[in-house]
Parts: sequence; structure tokens; C-alpha cells
Amino acid sequence: MEMTVQLTIDCSDPQRMVTFWAEALGYVPEPPPGGHATWRAYWAAVGVPEAELPAGAGDIPESIIDPAGRGPRVWFQQVPEPKVAKNRWHFDLKVGGGRDVPLDVRTQRVIATVERLVKAGATVLRIKDEPEMGFYAAAMQDPEGNEFDVV
Repeated sequence: MEMTVQLTIDCSDPQRMVTFWAEALGYVPEPPPGGHATWRAYWAAVGVPEAELPAGAGDIPESIIDPAGRGPRVWFQQVPEPKVAKNRWHFDLKVGGGRDVPLDVRTQRVIATVERLVKAGATVLRIKDEPEMGFYAAAMQDPEGNEFDVV
């Protein structure tokens, strides 16, 4: 039996999350299945009742995919309630290259990624600078407050 994995993230603004996480992960917005102008048109064609689709749902992509086909699909599901507590999952964006790479090089890679993601809408929560342990990372939040790390 073949299995694929999709990560579903509840959010209030799917388009904002698609834009941010596509940038953060190097993913692309997922185009609708062949022959359909939008995901909403696809969902209507396969019988999803209009009553189950919030206004605007599927008019623009609400999911992102790895263009290389290695990583999981990520779907940003619009929900009415706001985020109220720390999430119990998070991405680790491993940009440093691992412990075989000198700490100063890993640190510069993390700093460059943090700066790029701040411009895209992220917030830095704290920097974990522990040179005695050979470690440098940043704890961050995406535009809706979901935590993630850049290592």
C-alpha cells in the first residue's frame, strides 16, 4: 500500500500562509487539477456542496507543494477560530548544513534565512546562540503565530 503525507494547518488567512510558507520552504502554490481554472471549480466538479465552501475558498491556491516532489503537500485550511495556544508541531528549517559545517558558516546561513523570513512576515522570538555547544538557531513565528525554528 502506498502512502503520502499531507500536513494540514488551520489558519484564518490561507493566502497569506501560502505566500509565507512557499517562501520559507522553497515550495510553490499548488495549481488546481488539470482542466480546472480554480480549486473551487474542481471541488464543484467533484460534487463538494457549495454550502461546505466558505466565501472565497479555492478561488486561489490554499496548498503548497515541493516542486522537486520530495516533501509533503501542505494545506492551509481556513477555520473561524483564532490560534490561542502554542502549537504542538513545528517546522525546523535546517539551513545550516549540519555539524560538519563550521559554526560561523552555519550562523551566517541562519542569519540570512531569518532576515529573509522577517521580510516575508515572520517574527523572531529568540536567538539561541550557544557557541560553547557549537549551536546557533532562531525561534520564530509565522504571520499567524505558529512557531518554527531556523537551525
